[in-house]
Amino acid sequence: MALFLAGISHKAAPVVVRERFAFTAEELPEALMELRRTLGNGVILSTCNRTELYLDARGDRETRKAALKFLAAAKGLPTSELEGRFSFFRQREAVRHLFRVAAGVESMVVGEAEVLGQVRSAFVAATEAGCNNPYLSRLFHSAIRVGRRARSETAIGHHVVSVSSTAVSLARQTLGDLSASCVLVISAGEAGKLAAGALRDSGVAEILVTSRTLGRAQELAADLGGRAIPYGQLAGALAQSDIVISSTGAPSFVIEPEMVREVMAERECRPLLFIDIAVPRDVHPDVREIDGVHLYDIDDLQALSNASLRARMKEVASVEAMVEEEVTRFLDWAHSLKVVPTVAALRRQAEEIRAGELARTLSHLPNLTEEEKERIEALSTAIVKKILHRPIARLKSREYGHLYVQAAREFFGIEDAGEDS
Repeated sequence: MALFLAGISHKAAPVVVRERFAFTAEELPEALMELRRTLGNGVILSTCNRTELYLDARGDRETRKAALKFLAAAKGLPTSELEGRFSFFRQREAVRHLFRVAAGVESMVVGEAEVLGQVRSAFVAATEAGCNNPYLSRLFHSAIRVGRRARSETAIGHHVVSVSSTAVSLARQTLGDLSASCVLVISAGEAGKLAAGALRDSGVAEILVTSRTLGRAQELAADLGGRAIPYGQLAGALAQSDIVISSTGAPSFVIEPEMVREVMAERECRPLLFIDIAVPRDVHPDVREIDGVHLYDIDDLQALSNASLRARMKEVASVEAMVEEEVTRFLDWAHSLKVVPTVAALRRQAEEIRAGELARTLSHLPNLTEEEKERIEALSTAIVKKILHRPIARLKSREYGHLYVQAAREFFGIEDAGEDS
């Protein structure tokens, strides 16, 4: 068992690049089934900031090629589009990266909490698709534990500028008094729902909700205390609104410049604010060029989060130490699995020798009582256990364990030790 990671994130690529490799919730089940067929067990983590592929694989050159080929095919892109854009990590580095992601250290907004739920959802999706195994299960459960510890044992999440607070700040900066403003929510996910809720709590006059599925719009409108609008009336809803929050998960733009130009022609110079937190983006970037329109996408939010960065960064060192502790714990567990067959074979061999010699000895001592026989057996068991204690501890050592495993096989004539490495 080994861990390999191929990924792209906001640290190396802007949203215009990242969105080409993002997987929507609808695309994920089919992609995971294809992953299982072509590469075996794995997890796809796709958020607004990253697309990452975690595989139970050694990560050699052929694995890298196969991973890029899979991602290219899944997104309908030539492999050349991926080369040079993705980063690769193996074993310890890959484990550390996932734990840092779950802890919020790798996020665009350091310490944000949403990524922990996204890590959990990615793991659940892989499990439902049959792409999971005990190794990946332990890995992702450990990552989720790290994320929870980071937020409960440190203050890394206490000073976060969230999408919600940023939405309110942008709205007030652009529109001033919000008491007469109308908010349009377009098929928002959890982040969009939170942003809309924050605007509602800031005192906006009305919230409209639309989605391709009217039932979904009605459900979200009920949660927000708003009014559902059929998706076919999107243009009319835009004309009524002052703030638009969009997060549809659609594979292409849902709001084009021409639609916005027509809407703005009816608004009599009233400004219109778009907060596009979708990846791929929902609002065409050329909308920015239209007079009276203000557009912020997910990358724009990064600059707006810097005000609280210093306070959050003070907590990063504590989280980093926690991550290293958890990485060591996980790798110790993973290594212990590798040596289990040799340890089991060694114990089995020792027990066979002990039992055989004990039986021969007792056959020459027919006058012993049952209590005396039990004492001799307990003595022989204790001797074998003490003799094996140090060799087994050395076998479980991650630093030189692989050398001790090979030596133990040769010294004790263990020929078949299963999956040892």
